[in-house]
Amino acid sequence: MRAIVGRREIWRSLETDSPTVALRRSHEIAASVERCFEEARARSGQSVDRTILKGVQVRHRFEDRGPLQLTSTEAHLGITLREVYDAYMGDPTRDWSPRTRLAYQTTRTRALAIFGEDTPIRSITRAHCRDFIQVLRWLPRNSSKLYPKLSPRQMAAKAEAEGRTDVISPANLNAYLNKLSGVFAWAMKEQMIDRNPAVGLKVPDPTLRREKRLPFSTDQLRAIFAAPLFTGCQDDGHGYGRPGPNRPRNARFWIPLVGLFCGLRLNEICQLDAADIRVVDDITCFAVTAFAETGDSDKRLKTASSERLVPVHPELLALGFTEFVARRRREGEVKLFAEVGMGATGYRSTTFSPWFTRFTEKAGARAPKTCFHSFRHVFRDALREARVDRDVALTLGGWSRPGGSGGSGSVSDAYGSGYRMPTLFEAISLVRYPDLDLRHLHFALQPTSSPSANADAPR
Repeated sequence: MRAIVGRREIWRSLETDSPTVALRRSHEIAASVERCFEEARARSGQSVDRTILKGVQVRHRFEDRGPLQLTSTEAHLGITLREVYDAYMGDPTRDWSPRTRLAYQTTRTRALAIFGEDTPIRSITRAHCRDFIQVLRWLPRNSSKLYPKLSPRQMAAKAEAEGRTDVISPANLNAYLNKLSGVFAWAMKEQMIDRNPAVGLKVPDPTLRREKRLPFSTDQLRAIFAAPLFTGCQDDGHGYGRPGPNRPRNARFWIPLVGLFCGLRLNEICQLDAADIRVVDDITCFAVTAFAETGDSDKRLKTASSERLVPVHPELLALGFTEFVARRRREGEVKLFAEVGMGATGYRSTTFSPWFTRFTEKAGARAPKTCFHSFRHVFRDALREARVDRDVALTLGGWSRPGGSGGSGSVSDAYGSGYRMPTLFEAISLVRYPDLDLRHLHFALQPTSSPSANADAPR
């Protein structure tokens, strides 16, 4: 045999530690080796078994008795990347949120276009995944609009040639890689592949995490709360940005204030039920939870540590927040901010966020790297200024402790039942903004004007 293929032995990894899987694969690999032998015999002029060679598509050729390169069975046999994605996206055991499903569908579109939808998943290597990175890193953020008739590879090549700088961010690129790796990990669990070629792949992000979002400056906060919506506007519909006699106190009014004084995430606020405003130890608080007393919940939490009780800040109480809650309950509303509709991604925040961006632009408060999430940065800074104990601060904000999962940084964090509500209320009461004058918000509640029927954003 050495005279034919140039080697005395042929080694081929079965790429598994399972005896059952190894036995099953050994038959196919043995057949692959036999086909290679028959090809070698045919080239040397010897008689061959035409049945073995029948239908074989040779992908690798031998060169002058060099090292033997076996034909990869996976290159023409086995499940394709498209089939894997179809199975993954249709897996009934996965709890998909609309936002998560949309993110995976976006990654799926990119992956199939770059790898090829009929590519056998077993043939995808680490090098292919690095090539995937190379293509993505040169894709402009609006590539489909810029180059509607080009493939991703053509888009990337054109963008690189043009020296474009409006390419997708490292954070977004890493999000693609994370989701691609998630599909491969699932395929491993389902015994479709034996290793994940994308595991651990990520690109460096030069932007520090703390610089991705900045807190609102004092000038921005002043502009936000001096806008007509807070000082007097025409109405709670399209006229929220024009001065007028009305001072509506609905979602648009309360949501920014809750973010400022209590530090809740935007979606945590938008999805609150009226029943989530509770009294615990004689203290009014927000119950940030995915559970609904009605038994049917449309709420979602970011992490396990997000579930918590947060006292309502004294400033919100002074502004009449409890009266607003009582009014919503009298009106029979299940959702505290019912006028904020559900977004296409399954999150109410995706409905409110674009409106808030337009609002800050009209108020003259728009600035780079700031958005509604900047309220959480302002809130965290206020906790630091007040010298609030770090663990108490993490509890109030629902922040995970470094080094742990599910919000626990050490074994000791799992002991006890947490902070008492009076302790949390004392801490949140220390959150103050001495350079922000909100005295104009302290007035008796007035009837809310009726918004226009075709209002374009949540109130």
